[in-house]
Amino acid sequence: MPELPEVETVVRDLRNARVVGRTIRAAAVHWHRTVTGMTPERFAAAIRGLRITAVSRRAKYIVITLTRGYSLLIHLRMTGQIHILRRGTSAGPHDRLVADLDDGRALHFRDTRKFGRWHLLRDPQLVLGKLGPEPLEKAFTISVLARRLQKKKQRIKTLLLDQTFIAGVGNIYADEALWHAGVYPLRHAGTLRPDEIQALHRAIRVVLRRGIAARGTSLGEGKANFSSVDGRRGRHQENVQVFRRTGRPCPRCRTPIARIIVGQRSTHFCPHCQPAGPDPLPAARRTSRSA
Repeated sequence: MPELPEVETVVRDLRNARVVGRTIRAAAVHWHRTVTGMTPERFAAAIRGLRITAVSRRAKYIVITLTRGYSLLIHLRMTGQIHILRRGTSAGPHDRLVADLDDGRALHFRDTRKFGRWHLLRDPQLVLGKLGPEPLEKAFTISVLARRLQKKKQRIKTLLLDQTFIAGVGNIYADEALWHAGVYPLRHAGTLRPDEIQALHRAIRVVLRRGIAARGTSLGEGKANFSSVDGRRGRHQENVQVFRRTGRPCPRCRTPIARIIVGQRSTHFCPHCQPAGPDPLPAARRTSRSA
């Protein structure tokens, strides 16, 4: 968290806030590890005077295209937030980086857990080139998914979280997509039938589009939970079908939702709608605790 829908929401809000065309006057780094690949001092010197020419998204990265051949890649990780405030507003206790714009505003990067990262570089493909296809683009067809699944031995839930396999899908939307497709999360990816691949392809796109339409998912009430540029929270948590619904009835069949651990990640599914089939369950640990 945040995943593709949350990052897409931030990107759209940054565009709507008209940051494109603005020049970065100065940057102050308040947590040195927020900046990667260079020292905070070098980062502040390099970004000063660069104009924002475009804001886009690749996977879970915010991609800010700048003048002089630079790109700024921002990964929000677990608790990163970008807010636009009046220039001169004091940095809060969790503001790890502040970038002043030339129109009297400033970008404040708030990150309670300090996992977020800012990359300033001339070749963004050094970071983005290893990522998998974008699941909402036309080029991501059923046949593309089928080819990528061929001979894969990983569990399907684990594979969906691999950003080199498909870009942008995380724990929430992987659980939701597998439920919509009726696929057991511990199935070996290479064993999915053509009809299951078609159902999964559609489910991935459906849940991501619904997440974007709801402005992302904001879990819990804490200030560190996802909110976009203007402080608005997402609404998709009101529509999740299985994620963090352990023990509650499945919306389709009323069977209690189960929770297991897959690759150290909580995984939620319906035992009836997503039957295990011939694949055993030894790689996961069943638990009744919610997550």
